[in-house]
Amino acid sequence: MRTGNPALNSKTFISVAVSGDEMTLDGTVNKTAILLGLTVLTAAWTWSLYFQNNDPAAVMPYLWTGLIGGLATALITIFRKTAAPYTAPLYAALEGLALGGISAFYEAAFPGIVIQAIALTFGTLFCLLAAYRSGLIRATENFKLGVTAATGAIALLYLVNLGMGFFGKSMPFIHESGFLGIGFSLFVVGIAAMNLVLDFDFIETGVEQRAPKHMEWYAAFGLMVTLIWLYLEILRLLSKLRD
Repeated sequence: MRTGNPALNSKTFISVAVSGDEMTLDGTVNKTAILLGLTVLTAAWTWSLYFQNNDPAAVMPYLWTGLIGGLATALITIFRKTAAPYTAPLYAALEGLALGGISAFYEAAFPGIVIQAIALTFGTLFCLLAAYRSGLIRATENFKLGVTAATGAIALLYLVNLGMGFFGKSMPFIHESGFLGIGFSLFVVGIAAMNLVLDFDFIETGVEQRAPKHMEWYAAFGLMVTLIWLYLEILRLLSKLRD
């Protein structure tokens, strides 16, 4: 079983013994809703802080705290899955701090862009979920292999671009608003969306394999990772179209 999401991969359920209650689909949905609520709550706080002060410096400490703390918490969650009931909510709250600041910056530059990005993100989520549940989209092995390979290539490209940034350089098509830049963002948004299908398949497999109850939190965390990535990429795409 393949998935491009680094938090959800083929080895997640290996050596995880069932003890007590089992993972359920309803439980995973409820945990995802809790994580979404925490993300929105902290994002709203940094969002309002920015517009109250009209000063990026007012939110930068919280933005960086969210980014660095979220990354650290995500790594802890990935390598210690049993801690997910505690680390997943913390990850959601920290990522909310960062998302609120980032969203405020985009909104200040392109009024109305954030509500469009949110609508497109959740619209994509529900449409793909409906297509997956109806059988219109199936997570076949070839599908999983293609999405995983594309996700890895995008991650590598971003890492190379990050390294180039230390020398004052970057890959122009990643940030430019021309035809190539918009095409690249469309491709990345498409791959991020396809990762949702793999996440649905992963969660379904966990339920079928009777994974332990704490895996509901872990699966919800993995789905949040994809949703946050998709939202940020949609923001980037919309900003290029507006530019």
